[in-house]
Amino acid sequence: MSKQISPATPELNRLRAAAGLIPIIESGLTDSKLTAERAALMASFCEWATEKRFTDPEAIKLAESVDAGLKRIKMCLLLPCETPRV
Repeated sequence: MSKQISPATPELNRLRAAAGLIPIIESGLTDSKLTAERAALMASFCEWATEKRFTDPEAIKLAESVDAGLKRIKMCLLLPCETPRV
């Protein structure tokens, strides 16, 4: 059985966009394709998207994922980012 997708709301759409931006910001910083200023601006959108407290389980999960990504990005902005080794 397929997974039900929550109906689109502006808040959920912002969270989905923020969740999609996290890997783009991380790879841009790692590959030096994004300046720190541009990455910080993009990250500020992600922070703004997670400011509201959510009750929808999908929104809560997305917000937690974005928060975790923001922590990684902030570390990259403070310290040089390295590509994770497998």
